[in-house]
Amino acid sequence: MSIQWFPGHMHLTRKAITERVKDIDVVIEMLDARLPGSSANPLLAELTSAKPTLKVLNKQDMADPERTALWLAHYNAQSHTRAIALDASVTAPARAIIAASHELAPRRGGMVKPMRVLICGIPNVGKSTLINTFMGKRAAKTGDEAGITRTEQRIALADDFYLFDTPGMLWPRIVVPESGFNLAASGAVGRNAYDDQEVALELLAKLKLSYATLLDARYKLGLSPEAIAALPDEELLEAIARKRGALAGGGAVNWQKAAELVIADFRSAILGRITLETPEQFTQWLRAGQKADADRQSRKKERGAKPRKPDRR
Repeated sequence: MSIQWFPGHMHLTRKAITERVKDIDVVIEMLDARLPGSSANPLLAELTSAKPTLKVLNKQDMADPERTALWLAHYNAQSHTRAIALDASVTAPARAIIAASHELAPRRGGMVKPMRVLICGIPNVGKSTLINTFMGKRAAKTGDEAGITRTEQRIALADDFYLFDTPGMLWPRIVVPESGFNLAASGAVGRNAYDDQEVALELLAKLKLSYATLLDARYKLGLSPEAIAALPDEELLEAIARKRGALAGGGAVNWQKAAELVIADFRSAILGRITLETPEQFTQWLRAGQKADADRQSRKKERGAKPRKPDRR
């Protein structure tokens, strides 16, 4: 299954970013620290390619700290890019954004040349929570649902520092299948765009290999990490369902309830601190996804180039 979600208001966001970025000094891209590669918007990179970029790995308190360190090194090695990790609900780390922005654009600042920053990110990545932290009040709507913010906001963080917030935006075609499932698992995709059971199975396929001990601690499976990793995904979900009482009449597994339980436990970090991808893994997924998409486009072009059969009517 390929997961895609690009509702109409995201087209408007794309147009707004295209216009706004002309006058921007620094672009801040909020990423989900649990899926930093999958939550990086390639369309945003295209629209803002000429601007210094600050990558903010948000929700670091929910992510695997060792993998967060790998991702910070990965992004900080890129030109005109800085990366920091934070939990948007904590005031002190959030303030580091202002300092990092001045490092990327050292000639901006003061009343004559105020800093103009555009903050972007996928839906439900925590932008609104961060803005509320800056402002010390509820300046923006927040919620555990993709697509809460629908309009651009202009916020003065200081007399010479202006922050332009945009609604969360994905991209028209997700060519990396693994990214689609990771985005769905994190809550960045609308509920009508995916099947809970498929997402839960894909999620468990990753967790059983890297975080088997966390699965056992949460669901009391009574199995070694090796045994959990060897279980087929469906059997693992069934075992979790039986341990957690996600059952229907006659003791049958309620697959929908079990899937929702696993996804909710991941999103709330009840399972523990988890990151679904490393830079190396994502690079491999991206190459495979781009190749598959290029092959698809080539086949489509070939079909369109074939001469049509003559009309024999």
